[in-house]
Amino acid sequence: MDKEVIKKASELIRTSKYGVAFTGAGISVDSGIPAFRGSDGLWSSVDPIYFELDFFKKKPFQSWTKIKELFYEKLVGIDPNVSHNMLAAMEKRGFIESVITQNIDHLHQKSGSKYVYELHGTYKQIVCTECQSEYDMSFVDLNFLPPTCFVCKGILKPDIVFFNEAIPTFALSRSKSEAEKSDVFLIIGTKGEVYPANSIPIVAKDNGATIIEINTVESHYTETITDIFLKGKASDIMKIMGEFLYL
Repeated sequence: MDKEVIKKASELIRTSKYGVAFTGAGISVDSGIPAFRGSDGLWSSVDPIYFELDFFKKKPFQSWTKIKELFYEKLVGIDPNVSHNMLAAMEKRGFIESVITQNIDHLHQKSGSKYVYELHGTYKQIVCTECQSEYDMSFVDLNFLPPTCFVCKGILKPDIVFFNEAIPTFALSRSKSEAEKSDVFLIIGTKGEVYPANSIPIVAKDNGATIIEINTVESHYTETITDIFLKGKASDIMKIMGEFLYL
């Protein structure tokens, strides 16, 4: 791990006019949340069909049983790690303006980040499939599956983007807008495999942003748009970056 390169990246962030962070599953691994892809990823042990929209509509009980097991029994007690906390501190100091995330774990908000755009939704919110009423997860009793709407008795669904479901228009448009305005764009913990979320860093690059990437392995961005590649665990690199930024 070359500290001089991290120092250079930190200086670019410190002097940026509009810094933006873009995060994926890799940033939350140190909080105890497995990535979705790869040999140790979630999809290697769980059939993704439970998270397909058509399957959910046809068999909500089976889908909810798996959703409860994977998310609602595990994510509630998970805390942010040093990388989430560093990004929150960077926002507070004005080094970055916002966080665009593909994660559904709500850890950026839990760490104190205020401007977070969730491309794939959040497990913290649940929405009715019939009347679109929205609830915080704390209002829903998951001892009775599938949970139903208090207003119309329709089936409730986590406000998570399922397979074959479109990314929320607001989150996508704001993310593109943030990317267009950025002059430094920090990628953390994503290989860039999921469309259309993976197009956001390209928008930043096309608009002149310097791309800084933190990943344990090379991604689809590394040889195409990345200007500075910091190879290693996000928490290790972010901790050193925090020292250079006096966080």
